[in-house]
Amino acid sequence: MENKGLLFIPDISGFTRFINQVEIEHSRLIIQELLEILINSNMIGLQISEIEGDAILFYKFGEYPDLQELYKQVEKMFIEFHKNVNAYDRRRYCFCKACSSVVDLSLKVVTHYGEFTGYNVRNFNKLIGKDVIVAHQLLKNDIDQHEYWLVTNNLLRDNFPSGFTQWMSWNSSIKKTEAGEIPFYYAQLSPLRNEIAPDPVPVVDLSNKIKILSLTKEYETDIITLFHAAGDLNYRSHWLEGVKKVEEIDHILPRVGMRCKCIMENGEVSIYSSSYSYNDEKIEFSETDELDKSTVYYSLEKLGEKQTRLRIDYYLRKSLEDDSSELTNRNKIEERYQISLKNLVELVKEIKLSV
Repeated sequence: MENKGLLFIPDISGFTRFINQVEIEHSRLIIQELLEILINSNMIGLQISEIEGDAILFYKFGEYPDLQELYKQVEKMFIEFHKNVNAYDRRRYCFCKACSSVVDLSLKVVTHYGEFTGYNVRNFNKLIGKDVIVAHQLLKNDIDQHEYWLVTNNLLRDNFPSGFTQWMSWNSSIKKTEAGEIPFYYAQLSPLRNEIAPDPVPVVDLSNKIKILSLTKEYETDIITLFHAAGDLNYRSHWLEGVKKVEEIDHILPRVGMRCKCIMENGEVSIYSSSYSYNDEKIEFSETDELDKSTVYYSLEKLGEKQTRLRIDYYLRKSLEDDSSELTNRNKIEERYQISLKNLVELVKEIKLSV
């Protein structure tokens, strides 16, 4: 059985501070999503031994890996990680400390080659060997910045790392342990951020729709609380008349692009978040059904510290505006939203946010 191979550990930097300072529920979902991004970025056939809170222990038995290929794997994970972080920060609906702090997270990667073997405990595959210990010891080091690629001399076979990319600058250091000294090289990955294109926030296209109704109501609450009440899908069945429950289809954190299924009293409809914009005085977001028949546009305007106006505009596809059944439904839709706006009065009193 092979007992030599690559140990590859991507580790989320800033995790401990992040967990200690923020709400546990959203921080759990954020870390879960980021770890899934790293797993899905695996291009070189790495196997997963275990997920260790903020890190993943990958391994691959066999000969020394091609270092250029290994760099491409590091680059892929780093870029995909930050693409996701940037996209979430620009598209997120949530203002809790966890969601607001996600942009402070980064990634470091430790790579080492050595001897180890695996064993199974029920459904879990674990690694054992002195080099597994070495790889984990290297996660704690004296490198000032915390977004780097660390390569041990074992992996380099005592050669100087070079030829990966022009901007990469290498430094050397030594990790002192009870078993001896571990020499390694490291390079900062921060310049890779410059290769990440800004993530555009989608803008809803209403050119093929016509507004069939517009309703407004003022609430004695701050704009953020009202935004969470109206925009958080977890609350939707608490105020939107006719909605029995909401089932998430994909994104588990609230953002533009998230999709869900609304279970109604007379059937179900799938919708997605089609736009979002925010400033201190006004928040706007919209939801469109997946058949693109209608769009509901929400506008929240701050009138005072504890006074907010909500306007709901309902848009229908132009080709349907003369449909007799749709015209019949218009009165029902207006009545449903009138009741829903009243339901929000009680809901905003129940919501307590840590912002």
